[in-house]
Amino acid sequence: MIPNVFHFVFGLREQKEPFHLMYYICLISCLNVNQPDEVHFHYHHEPWGEWWERIKPRLVLRRISPDHLIANYEYSDTQIEPFRYAHLADFARLKILLKEGGIYADIDTLFLRPIPDNWRSREFILGQEKPPAIASTGGSLCNAWIASAPGADFCRLWLESMGQAFDGSWSNHSTLLPYRLWQQHPQLLDVEPEASFYALDWTPKSITDLFLRSVPLPENSYSLHLWNHLWFAPDRKDFSYFHEGLLTVDYVCHANTTYAQNARAHLPPDVCSSASGIAYRWQAIACALQHPLRTARMLMGHGGEL
Repeated sequence: MIPNVFHFVFGLREQKEPFHLMYYICLISCLNVNQPDEVHFHYHHEPWGEWWERIKPRLVLRRISPDHLIANYEYSDTQIEPFRYAHLADFARLKILLKEGGIYADIDTLFLRPIPDNWRSREFILGQEKPPAIASTGGSLCNAWIASAPGADFCRLWLESMGQAFDGSWSNHSTLLPYRLWQQHPQLLDVEPEASFYALDWTPKSITDLFLRSVPLPENSYSLHLWNHLWFAPDRKDFSYFHEGLLTVDYVCHANTTYAQNARAHLPPDVCSSASGIAYRWQAIACALQHPLRTARMLMGHGGEL
């Protein structure tokens, strides 16, 4: 039986910026949509800021220590090394689920509708995602949403195999390994289609569909993964010119985009009442002027927000 408890892992690096609005919306949408018995927030460095103070009283706070293997790993790829915290979380989530069970989700998730009640009688659940280019086996099971009964055999097998599979890359231990294990032990888990948790994938088009356009979502979409490592930093523009500085209260309240339309119901009433549509439009126009070619291609291709 999968407990009705959600787990999030955060703060495995020093927190130099305040807790972001996107993270608050993830947690409050989890509470509102799923009605869990508890939400456990596992951290090493505690977040801070306005949005953290708003959500903190509704969480069970649990301090954890980083995995020794990953904390001391010497990366050969300097582009991956800044994401050490994500690899630390990869190991932490499985250790937590193996011991306690429940549902783990990355903190860049937006919850849309509750999972079916009969899923809780399963032992272990993952969702398929669009495979990365290096997926020689032909598939990938994303670890951004995991449901597990305590002591689930697949969870144990994955965790026991992960240290050997870890090579410093983004996906080998975290999404490709569980796919390979699924092929070998299909009876140990249930696998949901991409639509359930990853209806909009990690490609530039889908990130644009999330934050700069409005697209319909499948009826069997329970949550959206937001892939924030690909766009969150303002100086990263290879996937989108959208970044964390544009995801503001004004944007969530007034943008006609997939994310904003599904997120705004979770904002506190006092915040919504002070949001400015004019401020958002000026922000959107300024952003379009900074990126005229991308904006033109977007509008001419599929339509979208200025």
